[in-house]
Amino acid sequence: MEELYRATGLPKPTIMRLLGTLIAAGLVTKASRGLGYHVTSDVLSLSAGYHGGPLVAEAGRPWAADLTRRLRWPAAIAVLDGARMAISVSTIADSAVSPFHSSVGSHLSLVTRALGRAYLAWCPDTERRILLRMLLASPDPEDCPPNLERVIRGIVASMRQQGYALRDPKVEPRSSDTVAVPIAFGGAVAGTLGLSYFRSAVNHRALTEELVPALKEASREITASMERLQRGA
Repeated sequence: MEELYRATGLPKPTIMRLLGTLIAAGLVTKASRGLGYHVTSDVLSLSAGYHGGPLVAEAGRPWAADLTRRLRWPAAIAVLDGARMAISVSTIADSAVSPFHSSVGSHLSLVTRALGRAYLAWCPDTERRILLRMLLASPDPEDCPPNLERVIRGIVASMRQQGYALRDPKVEPRSSDTVAVPIAFGGAVAGTLGLSYFRSAVNHRALTEELVPALKEASREITASMERLQRGA
């Protein structure tokens, strides 16, 4: 609400009436616990202004919540925004063991963060080449470390070999980690899905035998949900 007020300059009662109209039309829904609003996949009927982000968020939100319910750790879904990943769904509020306090709206590096690395490793080669050029122009050392092209080749090779992405261990906070997998859709990567956890609480066996399989299954379910939503629209 505050963000809409600042962005539009409209009176708050007017914004509330507009939101009410959009909710009644099925184009917007309130977030869990009343924390903001989300665009729904029904905006596809408008034939403009709707891309993969809202669709993957709507399709993925129940599955992210289910991951946290079963595994306790907070889940997040991120979508590409320029040359960074923007978190569009987070279950931090539903996790009693979250390493973080908030994350929705955060922008994460493709090079150092698990949610970004999962995108970079599995996106089409042509898209990766475009992202490389964008990263080379970034002033942020997380986005453009020395020998960036070689670093990215190493990320792609290692992430694909192990079948999941992890955060760069040199990135803070070092007490926690994130594991992430891609969400496939239409021959591309619609977004990424991850779980964050304390390193002291999750060993390699738990990571590879519990967290990663659960993430991959949830990713497949999100893809199926996106396909159903798109057909329905």
